[in-house]
Amino acid sequence: MTSSSVLFTRAHGYIPRVAAVHDMCGYGKCSLTAAIPILSAAGCDVCPVPTALFSAHTKFPVYTFHDTTDMLNDYLDTWKQIGVELDGIYSGFLGSATQVDLIKRLYDEYPTALRIVDPVMGDGGKMYPTYTQEMCDATGTLAAGADVLLPNLTEASLLTGRTYPGQNLTDVQVDDWLNALLDLGTKNVILKGIDRNDGALHNFVGRREDGKLVKDSLTHEKLPYMIHGTGDAFASAVCGAVMAGEPLKDAVALAGEFVRHSMEHTVNQPDFENRGVSFELDLHELTGLAR
Repeated sequence: MTSSSVLFTRAHGYIPRVAAVHDMCGYGKCSLTAAIPILSAAGCDVCPVPTALFSAHTKFPVYTFHDTTDMLNDYLDTWKQIGVELDGIYSGFLGSATQVDLIKRLYDEYPTALRIVDPVMGDGGKMYPTYTQEMCDATGTLAAGADVLLPNLTEASLLTGRTYPGQNLTDVQVDDWLNALLDLGTKNVILKGIDRNDGALHNFVGRREDGKLVKDSLTHEKLPYMIHGTGDAFASAVCGAVMAGEPLKDAVALAGEFVRHSMEHTVNQPDFENRGVSFELDLHELTGLAR
């Protein structure tokens, strides 16, 4: 077995059901407005668990934010009453530290569901404005037992309590960070967005075999601009590909190219720097997985 092992075996014609525990953003595609279409294109039945409601994403100077924590226990109670079954639990941006307990409730009620954790807490060395240290600490507890953990380097720093190292890591440093993240109890780590100023972005997939780190590296062309929401699109594409039965390394490779192609189409759209990644023209790269 290698770090590219298959995490979910999808029977022919079966549509896996995935709980997507993310916020809903009205403008600026991210979180659920990315997860729902991307996972659906990959052949998943998406069951949203909205952790917060935003009028627009947090890079805008003004936005409304509504924490949905108070409604979520009742929300999940009804799922239990009507017999909802889940094959995967995919979590991202949270509205409060308390919501970590709700995710763990899903883990308890669906013990065989694949656990994919995108610890959406910050970027560029800084926490997102609605996050607190308490929320980051709580989110970190989801790493233990996660089938896949997908941090960027800012989130890796918050999860491990280490100083943010910047984006340029050597292979030796990557190994050290992967081991630190695996020490949290996750089964597979995808450390994303390493930038070595070589015209590429590097993602690394790591796991342990017989106590030793096994690592795969994936390289994608770096485009000369940044687009909001690419991390959510990437994680959603990884989740969709994994649930379609793709080996993890192949899922990461597919997701990286899907995001790059989507970014290339995004710059042709009005207000492209704010509207979020425009992936609609590239969903066909995922629909083939479901056949």
